[in-house]
Amino acid sequence: MIPAPLRRAGLLVAAATTALLASATPAAAHGADAPDGTDYRATVTGVGPERTGLTARMVEAGARLELTNRGGADVTVLGYSGEPYLRIGPGGVFENSRSPATWLNRTIAGETRLPAEADPAAAPAWRRIADGPTHRWHDQRTLWRSDGPPAAVAADPGRVQRVRDWVVPLRASDTPTEVRGTLDWVPPPDPYPWWVAATLGFLTLGAAGLVPGGTAAGVRALRAVGGLLAVGGAATVALTVGRALDTGAPGAGGLLAELVTGQVWTLLTGLGALAAGGYALARRPAADFTLALAGACLTLFAGVSNLAVLARSVPPAAGPPTLIRVLVTVALATGAGAVAAGLLRLRTTARTTRTTRTTPRPTHPHTTPIP
Repeated sequence: MIPAPLRRAGLLVAAATTALLASATPAAAHGADAPDGTDYRATVTGVGPERTGLTARMVEAGARLELTNRGGADVTVLGYSGEPYLRIGPGGVFENSRSPATWLNRTIAGETRLPAEADPAAAPAWRRIADGPTHRWHDQRTLWRSDGPPAAVAADPGRVQRVRDWVVPLRASDTPTEVRGTLDWVPPPDPYPWWVAATLGFLTLGAAGLVPGGTAAGVRALRAVGGLLAVGGAATVALTVGRALDTGAPGAGGLLAELVTGQVWTLLTGLGALAAGGYALARRPAADFTLALAGACLTLFAGVSNLAVLARSVPPAAGPPTLIRVLVTVALATGAGAVAAGLLRLRTTARTTRTTRTTPRPTHPHTTPIP
């Protein structure tokens, strides 16, 4: 029969997995269909002619173009046939429902079926879709949408290559304006070293669970696992902030809103790992169970959900790509290691308890006093 602590540990892993599957909708972190990573780097190189308050940048690993217009007059983004597509300005953001771009840009693949009203030659039919001076959208001119790579990349995929220069035309009053940028192929990294590092970290932490818990060495092992799990929690919090920044969240308020909405599960996972690590360092009751629980959540929400980062050159997080891969590897190694260590310590405790209960007490022979 499986000991109760092990049954509880198995249930916590199953519950964490179910929560991940239930909550990991495509919109959980970035836009509705933002990639988990890509090997194409899209960059805005300029907006010209320059206009006060008009800025542009790429967000979500290059999946969306963001345009901000803080000037006093509207700026119109032109669609793929030169028709008015978006209008951005002090009154908010408006889209032209008759522009094919309005419908094609609903998804990154651009496979939306055009409705009958979509006609680039028709008079615009504007509808307000957002407050504020900023809008983000998939723009096919900034993306590589083919299944296979460009011919030049296929011939020599091991070096950085310019795929194309792109332009998104705008109109400010009667002045033609444009957002200019580049699309480059960046060779993906070798994921093998990252997997090796994660596996070694997992084995090292997991081995700490083999040290008997009732000894001084067992106490040191518990504290070591707790401390390293806290490091994994800190790495997860940093990764979460990086992903929130990559969505283009404006200012401190926008960043906070993204953290508590789109990034809430990963953020709570990181904070939970920090708390569980401190719990183990303090040698609190049920520390083994807490380590296993927090480790399972860290493995799933911060590690497994970000595995694509290890094999993609452009991760969906702000910061150097190598640093992002380090954060994911640390979260994966410490999370999985804490699960293994916690389960092994629970198993050892259960065995010790069972042995203590089944060991017969020593009997003493009855002695008769000498008269």
